[in-house]
Amino acid sequence: MTQTTFGYLTAENAPLFTDMYELRMMQAYYNQGHNPRATFSLFFRELPPNRGYMVTAGLEQSIHYIENISFSERTIEFLTEQGFDDEFLSHLNSLEFTGKVRALPEGTLVFANEPMVEVTVPILQAQLLGTAVINQIGFQTLIATKASRMRDVIDRDGNDQQLVDFGSRRSHGTDAGIKAARAAYIGGFDGTSNAAAGELFDVPVFGTMAHSWVQSFESERDAFETFVAEHGEDSILLIDTYDTVNGAQIATDVADEMGVDIRGVRLDSGDLPALSKEVNKVAPALDQYISSGIDEYALKEFFERDGIGSGFGPGTALVTSTDAPKIEGVYKLVAVERDGRMCPTMKLSKGKVTYPNAKSVLRTEEGGRYTEDIIGLRDEELPGEDLLRTVIEDGTRVADLPDLDTIRATAREQRRKLPAKHRRIEDPETYDVAVSDKLQTKTGELRASLEQRLNK
Repeated sequence: MTQTTFGYLTAENAPLFTDMYELRMMQAYYNQGHNPRATFSLFFRELPPNRGYMVTAGLEQSIHYIENISFSERTIEFLTEQGFDDEFLSHLNSLEFTGKVRALPEGTLVFANEPMVEVTVPILQAQLLGTAVINQIGFQTLIATKASRMRDVIDRDGNDQQLVDFGSRRSHGTDAGIKAARAAYIGGFDGTSNAAAGELFDVPVFGTMAHSWVQSFESERDAFETFVAEHGEDSILLIDTYDTVNGAQIATDVADEMGVDIRGVRLDSGDLPALSKEVNKVAPALDQYISSGIDEYALKEFFERDGIGSGFGPGTALVTSTDAPKIEGVYKLVAVERDGRMCPTMKLSKGKVTYPNAKSVLRTEEGGRYTEDIIGLRDEELPGEDLLRTVIEDGTRVADLPDLDTIRATAREQRRKLPAKHRRIEDPETYDVAVSDKLQTKTGELRASLEQRLNK
């Protein structure tokens, strides 16, 4: 089996990252000559618990996937073994995306029922995209939002402390760890401990030491002296292997005796707010970097208890979004071509009703604060700026994708424009998202028409 280190998806087999029912529908579309243009919307119906907003992320990977769809000899061979028709597989062999993609730029704040991506293309192509696009955008949006909440606590209660992703080893797979580092940077983190993410995305990379370093020496002093001799002023010494306060004293003594102005010390266990104050008494000149169990709730408690720290290394809670570990993105058909024109369509099932038609998302603000979003029909004249941008037209990219620093700045600016009551980490107030009169009317008319047909 051909595979890359730690992973299985390559350019050769990426199109197979889809559910089998998508491929079966695609074959049926092809064999039955039923391939109308269709518009699909990607959105989530509700926010996860205690989330007043979400930060969009993952669009770049989705666009790359769409642009590079290509069924290789390897994928065709596999699908042949699964019993797919030769004629259909011949069609897949030359398949490429020919449609339109409109999307919210990464870093945009988004709320329930707002389209994050809309795809308009013949339905055979559209069907293939759902699994991959939900996967890429859903996960990174979840992590970018978790990161944003941590950065927001620091912005409000802290002193511009550093945030570094320490979560790779606890992530749900290598790809998740790398994507989490990217998403965390979008959400406001300063960097990651993951070297691969640093190389792939040009995210700043940071590192200290592990307990194993200290334990491998005869004494804590020997461990610190050897590390400082190697790394000099870049040294951050892990002081909680045996006794945290005593370790801080040893770190101070070593730095003074060696005449090196080290960067600081790291605390990784215990009552962190209390210990940070004890450490500050014996090592007031050293910056403290805090890890172990860090999330937005721990940060808030840390500041409320007057903890002392220059930076934090969230890990598990970040990369798994522990308190709210899922966002249920959906990719739904909202319009389909019939008799040469696009006609609205929607689901009616209880709890899963969708709004029909291609849409716009407009945002209004007053005095530098967001006041309301409006979901309307595409090209409908409504107040505010339409947030959905055309990225691909007729299969060709028509817009550049911004770099990560630009995306990160967008996320921070938009977060600051959202009133604080919607950003609370517990029980945030619901931000106003209105549905335009025209969209409500179209929805009601379509619902009545569909129910009439069902009752015949």
